[in-house]
Amino acid sequence: MAQIGTTLGLSSTSSSFINGGAGDPRSLSYIFSFRPLTKLTTAKSSSFTSCRASWQELVGVLVFSAVPFTAVKAIANSPLGEALRRQLLKRKKEALANSSKFQALAQKARNESFWYGEDRPRWLGPIPYDYPEYLTGELPGDYGFDIAGLGKDPVDFQKYFNFEILHARWAMLAALGVVVPEILDLLGISHFAEPVWWRVGYSKLQGETLDYLGIPGLHLAGGQGVIIIAICQALLMVGPEYARYCGIEALEPLGIYLPGDINYPGGVLFDPLKLSKDPVAFEELKVKEIKNGRLAMVAWLGFYFQAALTGKGPVQNLVEHLSDPFHNNLFSLLNSMSNT
Repeated sequence: MAQIGTTLGLSSTSSSFINGGAGDPRSLSYIFSFRPLTKLTTAKSSSFTSCRASWQELVGVLVFSAVPFTAVKAIANSPLGEALRRQLLKRKKEALANSSKFQALAQKARNESFWYGEDRPRWLGPIPYDYPEYLTGELPGDYGFDIAGLGKDPVDFQKYFNFEILHARWAMLAALGVVVPEILDLLGISHFAEPVWWRVGYSKLQGETLDYLGIPGLHLAGGQGVIIIAICQALLMVGPEYARYCGIEALEPLGIYLPGDINYPGGVLFDPLKLSKDPVAFEELKVKEIKNGRLAMVAWLGFYFQAALTGKGPVQNLVEHLSDPFHNNLFSLLNSMSNT
């Protein structure tokens, strides 16, 4: 395990993002001509040999990642899959009718909602502005902001919205994964080997073995190199998303009918709490989701800059700022860096 000194270094912190090793002359401290604020030492030398993995690890990850897809294919081609499809065909006509009724109610709710249509809130509020005519308020979170003109083509506009909501959801989940371990560690509820998010990746680049959830000996992906973990993550994340973009009918061979679209599939799998039962509330929840997702994406920019400048996690930065707002802030940090 990396031995952390009394303080953390800007040079080693930033270089872990750019080049994966401390002391590299291309680190942020070199680029901006900043002197390192602190110092970080490791018990192991920084080398890229830790990124390499054995063929057994690679095969294991590939097999593990292929299990969900193989299981779905096997069930779909089995007698059980045929029975499930027959049951779905019996109730699909009624399900389609209910879905059409819901879509009509959803459109009616959108037309009457404060958040949609020509009278929706705009990003400049009461300030006069020539908003693009092609932004009509049909999609949630449309505030008339498109200075790059990305939404001129309706097909591209829908594609960009699909990508935005996808990244927004992953950003919200990732932000939760950043702050929760640090909060639990600071409160003493649970102690993690590396509670700060960027140190986890840095430790893996150094070839460290981490205990999953802080439980000693539980090395779920904690014993593998960063390349293996990246492959596993790509397969498990990209695979389901690709299947989702292929169409919501992809699960019908398993007897599962999804009443929505690719962004809001609905059904028992994607809406177990039945939040979409009320069309009016559901249309408002769509707006809340994209607003929080955009905030989460912006928050990640803050996470990156905080880590590069302070070498600490966002929760620790917040605690220190609240304890002394006039001395622990961005301006005082930049001022101390310019004076060193």
